[in-house]
Amino acid sequence: MQDAVHRAIETIWSHYTEPVSLSDLADAAILSRFYFSRVFRQVTGTSPGRFLSAIRLHQAKAMLRDSELGVTDISYRVGYNSPGSFTSRFTRSVGLAPTRYRARARLQDFGPLPQVPTPDPRRGTVVGTVHRSGVVPLRNVYVGAFASPIAEGMPVSWDVLGPQRPRFQLHGLPEGTWYIRVAGLDGTAPEDRAERRMLIGTCPSITVRSGRVVELDITLRHSGIFDLPVLFALPEFDCRNLALVAGAC
Repeated sequence: MQDAVHRAIETIWSHYTEPVSLSDLADAAILSRFYFSRVFRQVTGTSPGRFLSAIRLHQAKAMLRDSELGVTDISYRVGYNSPGSFTSRFTRSVGLAPTRYRARARLQDFGPLPQVPTPDPRRGTVVGTVHRSGVVPLRNVYVGAFASPIAEGMPVSWDVLGPQRPRFQLHGLPEGTWYIRVAGLDGTAPEDRAERRMLIGTCPSITVRSGRVVELDITLRHSGIFDLPVLFALPEFDCRNLALVAGAC
């Protein structure tokens, strides 16, 4: 079934500027709509519609960084019919309004992440190790807890790992279901190379309980076509002229 989902994702990348329906993607996968939706979620962790939306916003970030197009033009180019809807969704997912994102990307100044939550006995904690087998991060590795499989919006808790620090701690998580996502940049390419491949780490959703600690092991790897892009703005991921090689490339 991965081949069927692969065909659908290729269709998303090729036609994200157009009105793409569930039927269009199911046809590309050569599956019925109902079965396709179930298989797509099993392979990617999210629905076809959410995946399409993530790709559109990912491409909008690149256009804001690297082109002179206005926000209205970009909203239409990535498949939105309403610039207002685009701006609201972009701000919610990236953490910055489009114009502010563009300004900070060009200044290469996203500032530090907000203060890391402190331990709270009334909330849960997730700790773990990020294994870097076979990959070398360029600089920092970011770990965050998100409410959905897509790394969008402000993570409820986060940690930043340096070159010699493989252990992370995520404090202050409310009870419920969370998705832990890890992101970095490939450091094996020469420093002057413009394109760098994403490194990511994922795991199944976890259930957090108050006062409990969840232990995880996550392996960092190169991103692939089935992986969702990181939408939340991060300092070294979103600077102008730094092209990230997406999974579909």
